Amino acid sequence: MSLSQLARTIAESPTLKLNETAALLKDKGEPVIHLGGGEPKSKAPLDAIVAAAGLLQTGEVRYTPADGIPALKAAIVRYTEEHYDRMVRPENVIVSSGAKQSIMVMLHAILNPKEEVIFPVPYWVSYPEMVKLAGGVPVPVTARDGRFEPTVEEIAEAVGSYTKAIILNSPNNPSGVVYSDDFVAGVVELCEKRDLYLIMDDTYNRLIFDGRAPTNCYRFTRDQNMDTSKLVVVNCVSKMYAMTGFRIGWAVGARDLIRVMTNIQSQETSGAATPSQYAALGALNGVQSSIESLRLTLENNRNVMLKRLGTLEGLHVTQPGGTFYCFPDFSAYEKDSQKLSRFLLEKVRVVTVPGKEFGMEGHLRLSYCGAQKDITEGVERIKWALDPNAPNELFLGDRKVVRDWI
Repeated sequence: MSLSQLARTIAESPTLKLNETAALLKDKGEPVIHLGGGEPKSKAPLDAIVAAAGLLQTGEVRYTPADGIPALKAAIVRYTEEHYDRMVRPENVIVSSGAKQSIMVMLHAILNPKEEVIFPVPYWVSYPEMVKLAGGVPVPVTARDGRFEPTVEEIAEAVGSYTKAIILNSPNNPSGVVYSDDFVAGVVELCEKRDLYLIMDDTYNRLIFDGRAPTNCYRFTRDQNMDTSKLVVVNCVSKMYAMTGFRIGWAVGARDLIRVMTNIQSQETSGAATPSQYAALGALNGVQSSIESLRLTLENNRNVMLKRLGTLEGLHVTQPGGTFYCFPDFSAYEKDSQKLSRFLLEKVRVVTVPGKEFGMEGHLRLSYCGAQKDITEGVERIKWALDPNAPNELFLGDRKVVRDWI
């Protein structure tokens, strides 16, 4: 088979592959615990379901404008004013099939071949592949002190003549770390000084813990004109409204950039699915209590996971400030994260995501967006598999496992 050079360089999404593997094992009756997922277990808001159902009942499910239905764009304008204290116009908004497509379309709109996009380590697994798909070069920046937040100086050192954009994702997937206001402010200033695009991936922006307010990047901008600023804010309904399958995200940016992004999107997908747009409209305009309910559940689940992980000797865990994830350092047990992840799946049927996929070896991404029972039992299985002082036998469901590897 003849494939393009680009196609041969793009890896499949490891998180989606893990979801597939876990589903296949469960179908076979295996007692799998999925600590690798990024999908809330709560249901989509009723207002979203009613809005989508109302459209479907009419039978009039037609094409929409490539940048989104006017009513949804108006709701996003209101959302931006309420949560970012920034007045924008509908022409500053594009609705896409998920935040991932918003970012992908933007990368296609701004990158010339071999231009570079910088992002901190650890990073969301898709960033490097998305940049490569757009013809660019990914430039991950690792903090010299090993933390999950590099300094502004370290980001600045990576900026060169080919740099076109920086991506920040806070709260961060996979670490759950919320970048400091000083760091975000410094990167905003750096991008304005060096005439760089700044993509703020705010997918988890409102799922933040410990009484902290979500970061508003617009607070730090000198350029108050939306149509000259190179700051682009990306959001979606997938995480905060537990609407992953609806695939609706959006970007807010300069009018001329959004127009070009719309042209590209019109050629790629013609626009987001109409019923999904109506569902997102229902979510944004409906009762908002589901977000706080999810946030509280996640914060409580995080505390449960941290307490359980604290019983593993030699494990280093940075407390997540948001998202669904923590990113413990398992190097004391196994430095090869892919080997460790395969081992845990094979021996104790716990799904995790190798840290290597996020740019940091020795770590595993563990998700706490599932049931507390799964969190507790999943960590206990991990501990049993790794602790040489644990009992020799363990029951996985109704199947007894005898440890023969320590």
